[in-house]
Amino acid sequence: MTELLRRERFVVLLIGAVQFVNILDFMMVMPLGPDFAKALGISMAHIGYLGGSYTMAAAFAGIAGASFLDRFDRRKALAICMLGLGIGTVAGGFAQGFWSLIAARVVAGAFGGPATAVALAIVSDVVPKERRGKAMGTVMTAFSVSSILGVPAGLEVARLLGWRAPFIGVACLSLVISSLVIYYLPSLTGHFKARGVETEQVPLFNSLSITSLVGTSLTMVGVFAVVPNISAFLQNNVGYPRERLGLLYLLGGTTTFFATRRIGMLVDRYGATRIITVGTALFATALYFGFIRPVSPALVVFVFPLLMLAGSARGVPMNALSSRVPKPEQRARFMSAQSAVQHLSSSTGALLSSTVLTADSSGRLQGMQWVASAAIIVAMLVPFVAHRVEARVQLRERAS
Repeated sequence: MTELLRRERFVVLLIGAVQFVNILDFMMVMPLGPDFAKALGISMAHIGYLGGSYTMAAAFAGIAGASFLDRFDRRKALAICMLGLGIGTVAGGFAQGFWSLIAARVVAGAFGGPATAVALAIVSDVVPKERRGKAMGTVMTAFSVSSILGVPAGLEVARLLGWRAPFIGVACLSLVISSLVIYYLPSLTGHFKARGVETEQVPLFNSLSITSLVGTSLTMVGVFAVVPNISAFLQNNVGYPRERLGLLYLLGGTTTFFATRRIGMLVDRYGATRIITVGTALFATALYFGFIRPVSPALVVFVFPLLMLAGSARGVPMNALSSRVPKPEQRARFMSAQSAVQHLSSSTGALLSSTVLTADSSGRLQGMQWVASAAIIVAMLVPFVAHRVEARVQLRERAS
């Protein structure tokens, strides 16, 4: 048992490193938005299009991956995805305008989306459901670490060396992680054994899996209607200073770093739905005081960490719950479909907010309170969907 736990821990930590780079590649673009928008002559109101292009590409790649990812060794598939992510990211560092940056983000998204799907499938393959909530919590601390270390470092590097430098740095990290996956992650082909007649008898998409994907979609639409615009709103509407933006992400990341693993343990103990309900309440509170009735710059240090904490309190239980929906031989394809839904919904949220928002001559965003209000309404539907999924999963597990 000790050797088994040691192997699980190693795989989880390596997947956490994969997710750190993958999440950082996506996260750094949004707070850097005002920097490269000024350098490339991009409207502040159009920053959401850059986030949307990444997530849209990841969505279509996830749809494609749902048809074939389970046919390959998970190790090789993950290494190739990380390599492609690095190529797309370094291309972003050499962009010369809005459209070339869009093209680079499309390439990065086309590989980053499947990388997430394969990474989560690996964790689900290696870790049994009794410990999976904690494992998912550990993997999702990558979000916190990227906020604590990656985003503040990227902001500081951009301030000192220019906005292109963080793109090149993350691309180098992608290549390093791809090498580590190839050399240190064991070959993962156990899902091959379960393929065959049973796979044909149980369709990948049924009412349970579709309901789970609906919950994922509702979660992501609300979040990414807001997230791409946080940096611009805080700087131009609230008056939060650019030089303290890195410290803000450091504070938010530190909060979630210490909370995320604990959240995973609470999911194992109390179930996903209860934790998602609490996370939804935190999310609504953060949006209200962050964008509908925004607090003063001095109080942003309380609201921003609350928003990031709410993200973990919803994301960890949702991922742990959805990992129980597919059968092992369908897991990578389901996770790829889930990744497609996540990114398509994220893209939809980002693009819709960009169509609603406008920016005045000083860069202040107009209409953010309506975007935040809509995000709260959508978020309130998630606990009901999660309850339905969890009840059906538990019923199936008791019957088997």
